[in-house]
Amino acid sequence: MINNKERIKALPKKHYKQIFGVSHGTFIKMYKVLRREYRKKHARGGKPPTLSVLDKLIIALQYWREYRTYRHIAFDYGVGKTAIGDSVLWVEDTLIKSGLFALPSKRVMQKESDIEIVLLDVTEQPIERPKRGRKNGIQARKSNIQ
Repeated sequence: MINNKERIKALPKKHYKQIFGVSHGTFIKMYKVLRREYRKKHARGGKPPTLSVLDKLIIALQYWREYRTYRHIAFDYGVGKTAIGDSVLWVEDTLIKSGLFALPSKRVMQKESDIEIVLLDVTEQPIERPKRGRKNGIQARKSNIQ
């Protein structure tokens, strides 16, 4: 099991962007939102989680940044890939619902784009297939076997 608390304490602030894809300030904001929502969800108690909130955040950021598979991340943390998938989905949903980490709308993103025209070459290529005929057909082969 990876001890993320110790690793985060030792990580310089300038390396957050390189490792997680977000700045130190954004990482802390995300962590606070997730911790608050986790406390609300589990206020009555229940089974202690295998993965901490910090682990879930780091897992989601790794998945988004590095495109690692659930199975590889699960191997690192000693849990099943379903637990990793559930963690990533929970982090995504929680951060989106908070409203603090939303992307701009599609219209805004399109207006900011400098690309006006995109050309794609989608010409079809012929597929080589065997010629049909009596000699190449199945019937001809069956008669040769006898």
